[in-house]
Amino acid sequence: MASSKKGGGNNRLERVVNGRRSSKFKEGPVVMDTQAVFAALYGVCEENVTFFSGGAKGTQGDAGRRLVEAMKLIQEHARSLEPVISGFAAVYQHFDFDPHIPANGYRSLVKVVRCCLLHIVHKGRYITANRHSIFFRVAHNMREIEAYCNALCQLRALLYLAQRMLHDNSHGNLFFQDESGLSESFVREYASMHKGCFYGRCLGFQFTPAIRPCLQTIAIGLVAFGENYKRHKSGIGVAASSFFTSGKYAIDPELRGSEFERITQNLDVHFWKAFWNITETEVLSSLASMTSTQVKVNRALSVPPVPFDLPLATNHTESVTIAPPSAHIGPAPVQMRLISYELREGQDSETLLSLSRSEGGAISLSLGLKTKRLPSSPCLLIHFHGGGFVAQTSKSHEPYLKSWSQELGVPILSVDYSLAPEAPFPRALEECFYAYCWALRNHHLLGWTGERVCLAGDSAGGNLCVTTSMRAAAFGVRMPDGLVAAYPATLLTAYASPSRLLTLMDPLLPLSVLSRCLSAYAGNEPQTEKQVEKVSTLSLVRRDTALLLRDFQQGASNWIQSLLDPNRASASSNTSAKTTPATPDTPTSDTVRKSVSAASISSPHADPPVPNEPSPLPGRKLSVKSKTCQDLESHSSPVPQSSPLMSEHAVEDVSFFLCRDSDPSMSDDLSSVAIPPPAVEEGSELPHPREFPLGFEPLRSEQLAEMRMQSSPVVKDPFCSPLLAPDSMLKGLPPVHIVACALDPMLDDSVMFAKRLRSVEQPVTLCVVDDLPHGFLSLSQLSRETREAANVCVERIRSVFNQEDTPPEPRKHRKLERTDRGNLRPSGENGALLPDPIDDPEAAVGRGSKISDGEGLVAVAAQNNTDAGGIGA
Repeated sequence: MASSKKGGGNNRLERVVNGRRSSKFKEGPVVMDTQAVFAALYGVCEENVTFFSGGAKGTQGDAGRRLVEAMKLIQEHARSLEPVISGFAAVYQHFDFDPHIPANGYRSLVKVVRCCLLHIVHKGRYITANRHSIFFRVAHNMREIEAYCNALCQLRALLYLAQRMLHDNSHGNLFFQDESGLSESFVREYASMHKGCFYGRCLGFQFTPAIRPCLQTIAIGLVAFGENYKRHKSGIGVAASSFFTSGKYAIDPELRGSEFERITQNLDVHFWKAFWNITETEVLSSLASMTSTQVKVNRALSVPPVPFDLPLATNHTESVTIAPPSAHIGPAPVQMRLISYELREGQDSETLLSLSRSEGGAISLSLGLKTKRLPSSPCLLIHFHGGGFVAQTSKSHEPYLKSWSQELGVPILSVDYSLAPEAPFPRALEECFYAYCWALRNHHLLGWTGERVCLAGDSAGGNLCVTTSMRAAAFGVRMPDGLVAAYPATLLTAYASPSRLLTLMDPLLPLSVLSRCLSAYAGNEPQTEKQVEKVSTLSLVRRDTALLLRDFQQGASNWIQSLLDPNRASASSNTSAKTTPATPDTPTSDTVRKSVSAASISSPHADPPVPNEPSPLPGRKLSVKSKTCQDLESHSSPVPQSSPLMSEHAVEDVSFFLCRDSDPSMSDDLSSVAIPPPAVEEGSELPHPREFPLGFEPLRSEQLAEMRMQSSPVVKDPFCSPLLAPDSMLKGLPPVHIVACALDPMLDDSVMFAKRLRSVEQPVTLCVVDDLPHGFLSLSQLSRETREAANVCVERIRSVFNQEDTPPEPRKHRKLERTDRGNLRPSGENGALLPDPIDDPEAAVGRGSKISDGEGLVAVAAQNNTDAGGIGA
């Protein structure tokens, strides 16, 4: 039986290699034999099946029979999964960024499956040990086993899809470069597959135990908020009603799971904007402010949209004009927030205070006791917040930004860019770039000497860090000294990848929510909010009746108008038969509205399209182009005048796939686990070919998710999806430090982007954090693991300021220092602590110990050892 590749420990911060392979680290943690996990699973299931199947001591009830059926079904799934897991373990190392950074979507999928198996083993051993007790509840444990059985069934389906990806993708590539075919199949399967099992008793089972209570609280709050959404106009009313209705979701995991699935599948982006912005409310923001680090300066700024000049990086005697953002909503002030642990020179100047905007509440600049002014800092951190491009501001990210300002000793300028769907691409990029240039020009107002600057952002903010740097290169202005992107979204298309399969179970980033956010950023989501109502028979009748009356009224109105004005009908038909090319100057439809500002980014200088004839207007300073711009033009291909959405670079000519000759042995390994595309059966009545083998079908949801495959050219623009940028654009980037999560659906975005940067010999580091969810920075105050992961980002930023080539090795989680057995030995250059092998993984599972599973140490929660009701972990 093949064993898995070397990996890190549970909650472990993986090694970082600065874009180059290293041979210094020879040792790694000992992997666990896959066969031992399955042997433990078969044994515990068989033992309980025998006990509850009708013996003298078995429980002769419906719950006992259902428990036996679930155990048998788990064994059936495990027998099918065992060879697949072993096959993946033999090949997934070929998709890693580096041999010492074992992370990619295939590894993550295998790790999640193993984690599910270990939870089942743990629960089965608990049943074996406590089934004779008079306090043992068969029904409760039966529901626990059924929930994990359902989860294992859906994971088995995801592994089938992952096997398809192995067959269709090239060597080392993690994305399927097509929005049809396999990508379309994944979206179609996601829309119909049952997902409630992952949001009930199994919620967050794949993450570290310390973070699961937080995820359960978020899930309960979400479903309670969704139930009261639209019933109350005031936020207080929604909050109060949600508080009183949240109890039933806390005590009934199945109800919570089904309601969570309904909400994530059917509510639009405006609901998610409202829910994620709960942290912006005065009560929660005040509470977060009281519990976070206290700073001397926390000032919200509103910078007027005024053009200004900046010198070119290559020639300081020449300058370029930075125009204010104007896409979609026209010129408007750019909102920012200045945070500084210490008051520094210029931060209390009259000029800066004149830019301050009131947020209501206490004055955020502490000058009451004549605070001592420190000299200006040589470093500045410019931050772009996350939120899927649709929600949150810097206020939601204040807690960790304040602590960063204290730890780094630098001022932080966080940009509150305009959000989609009201302001889609490229408005946010325009504002972030304008804010970056404004900071360069007005460094004396920020308590900064203008020496070193670093860009940092998480999720959507990580995307904006990269694209802002790309735009700075296009304009020829000074580049940042480095950028730190935490779990960034580098590819906003609907391309399938193994890590994106995790959106089926991720409580913070389901695929339906992710697609709505990306669609809103591309300009495909409506700006107005649609009415939301509970799905019931009465509501369906009410909706159908309203639609019937509306259509009848519209038809009658059109008929009357045609009688009164017969010329109108003929004129409208002739007009509709013509196709008017969309131009930036004639925004006559919503489609054109999406295209207007995207055209502005097609030029390196963001000028509107101009005719070929020479303009009579005098030349602008913008005509001075840097070497970077000339390099971009030399690699660009002509674009038709009728497609203003696309940038200068034809995406079809940009290949982010790293093609290289594959090892014959690897090809043999891939062929043993990969599955070819399904063939269309003759005479089949199915509209699509069957994705899964005969005899297996995943659980299906009662209602389909509203998933739309809208292929927009906007998301293929390199300034929207930097993974699609040509090599010439990537070569102009500063050193890039990426911090990713092993269980994040966006993991493959980080791995592939790091590979691309390395392929063009750009300095890049990749650090992968185990067992934490997407968005861990916003949860950094809730557990030791999230705090230490946030510290990794701090160390990367510090390395930029110190101009270090390779950041120092992060401090290991304290959990690694508390192994249950075996001595710790140093390994590698920095003496990382690595556990000795566990002799008996089956016994270790029974004790609730940590077991190395090839990806890390899977920790089975100790608190699950109780037979308590309520929320199942």
